Amino acid sequence: MAKPTHAPHSDVLDSRLYCDYARLVRLQAQAESFTLLPHLCAGSVLSGRHHSLFRGRGLNFEELRHYQVGDDIRNLDWKVTMRTGKPHVRSYTEEKDRNVIICVDQRSAMFFASTEVMKSVVAAEIAAICGWRVLKDGDRVGFLIAAHNRLYRHQPQRSQNALLSQLKRLVQVNQTLDVTCVDHDEVSFSRWIELIKRMKTKQSTLILISDWHDCAPRHLDQLKQLQQHNDVLAIMVSDPLERSLPQDLAQANWVVGDGQYQLNLDSHAKVDLASAHLTEASSIQRQSLSKLMAMKNLPHIEIGTQGDHIEHFQKRIGGR
Repeated sequence: MAKPTHAPHSDVLDSRLYCDYARLVRLQAQAESFTLLPHLCAGSVLSGRHHSLFRGRGLNFEELRHYQVGDDIRNLDWKVTMRTGKPHVRSYTEEKDRNVIICVDQRSAMFFASTEVMKSVVAAEIAAICGWRVLKDGDRVGFLIAAHNRLYRHQPQRSQNALLSQLKRLVQVNQTLDVTCVDHDEVSFSRWIELIKRMKTKQSTLILISDWHDCAPRHLDQLKQLQQHNDVLAIMVSDPLERSLPQDLAQANWVVGDGQYQLNLDSHAKVDLASAHLTEASSIQRQSLSKLMAMKNLPHIEIGTQGDHIEHFQKRIGGR
């Protein structure tokens, strides 16, 4: 169980543009209002502790049942046996710790918002509150941070100091983002997935927080393979402008670009075409992620940039 941490004072910083270390620490208090454990799919790591296949003197009592050939006689419940006249045994399951790896996207495409808060800030704060929740559950938490220029990997640990160190790194990476950033080839979604696979996770929980803009079908196939032996929880951070464009945009003569290419939206035809493309692409991505989550009956979670991302996440994950 994590001990309460005194939050540091915030620097003068626009919290809509960049995440703040003090804010990430204060999110510890809000980690009490939801759980990654009991309200999700039964049989999933996320739905509770990972239960060992070994039966015996474990931590949790599971059931009282009739004796079967091969049962350990040390587990006989003599009171029930004497009362019923038939041998009964008490069955236990051994409880194991979880390794939870939080993969958070802080690449250049995340430095965007058309409403209140940058996608990069939303992703960082959701990652932080998940980290605090995992630590409060007594499990190990590690981070895999995708910056615009490199990938940072932190091994899962059950340590508040380790989590604070990882949050500091997350803030440092977040605050390097600006409109001039261009992603290096080493931080593509392919490299991100490759690094996750090299970690050789098994019976772990992977929480991926991204806008999923460069996630291709082959990457989803790889995540499906990971889903077979782990729990992969995909969280999409999206902005309304990435789903469709307003009709009056042509009158403003907008020019949009990605740092390399530009598109002049100076006519209704161009705006309609671009908007239709955005709508189709985002719909396909949502459907693909929903299918990935359906493998373990987990919720498809999408969070916006309107500023209510913490409350929305708590509600979607099973807040109480």
